[in-house]
Amino acid sequence: MTAGRPSRSPKSRWGQPLRLVLRLAVMGIGLGVITGTSLKLLAPRLAQGAIKAPSLDGATVRTGQGLDQGRFEPRTELPALSQRWSELAAAQKDLTASGFLLVLDDGRFAQLQPDLPLPAASSIKTPILLAGLEDLDSGKLRWNEPLPLTKEVVGGGAGWMASRPVGTRFPFFEAATEMIRVSDNSATNLLIKRLGGKTVLNERFTAMGLPNTAVNNWLPDLDGTNTTSSRDLAKAIALVDTGDKLSPRARDLFREIMGTSRTNTLIPLGLLQGLGKDAADPDSELLSFGITAYNKTGDIGIAYADAALIQLPNGQRAVAAFMVKGPFNDPRSTDLIRAMAAEVAKTLVGRK
Repeated sequence: MTAGRPSRSPKSRWGQPLRLVLRLAVMGIGLGVITGTSLKLLAPRLAQGAIKAPSLDGATVRTGQGLDQGRFEPRTELPALSQRWSELAAAQKDLTASGFLLVLDDGRFAQLQPDLPLPAASSIKTPILLAGLEDLDSGKLRWNEPLPLTKEVVGGGAGWMASRPVGTRFPFFEAATEMIRVSDNSATNLLIKRLGGKTVLNERFTAMGLPNTAVNNWLPDLDGTNTTSSRDLAKAIALVDTGDKLSPRARDLFREIMGTSRTNTLIPLGLLQGLGKDAADPDSELLSFGITAYNKTGDIGIAYADAALIQLPNGQRAVAAFMVKGPFNDPRSTDLIRAMAAEVAKTLVGRK
């Protein structure tokens, strides 16, 4: 025994640690009860998106559906841009034009007869792609499901699938991709048939909030009986990007497929021209400005259209769509679409 230090019994050595453990246990149970009760009370407000949570950069984002992804909610018009579109269209007396732009992140928008139904041409393939991926999400069809080519769905014009023998089977993913990549009309008809036919598909478009979008004839529909509007086209893309219609996986597939589109001479080239540049490959040149455009065009001679998701240099995303109807193969129609897209670039980006 060391002199001057009293001895400890086993009870005195273990009593204090045991009391500490018991206190911690009681505190843990109490905190658990308080936290659980709080979450139960707050759950309804969290689900409704009524409470804002801090984001990593110190800003706040709304919880719930559409978290930090933007919404299709036009809030503040860009009057100078809308007016400029009107002036451009008015200068071409025998052309009918429509346009719509929405910045998903803050609700800024511009418009020119956005709800006017016009011949859709191949631009209707974008909402058809949305419907197909929605069925993929729900398990109603498989990514590699074979779609048989029949006489009914063979379409002339753009694409290569019509050259294959009747009875050839194409997997869904190939038909969906070729519908956008080279605007294959037979691929589009394959999807229309697989998704339930024209009537069923039109009912789905209405349910999606696309009231002016309708498939009335098989593609290529050179008479322009299939219709849509610039607002509908922009909204179809926005429904994907905001997460309102597709899962993140299907949304990524939508972007990948849209990114294969070969025709970039309307919105992408117009954006580039608005920034004071020109190039044979507008997509590559736009990247130097921090801009990416996922677009799908339409062209039946009497009508032209283009709709795109535009990734802006500041990280915001916009949807834009333009449609023009006029004399057959009149170059002023495509020039007008490019001119309206150029005004978008000047407004949202400015010159580099």
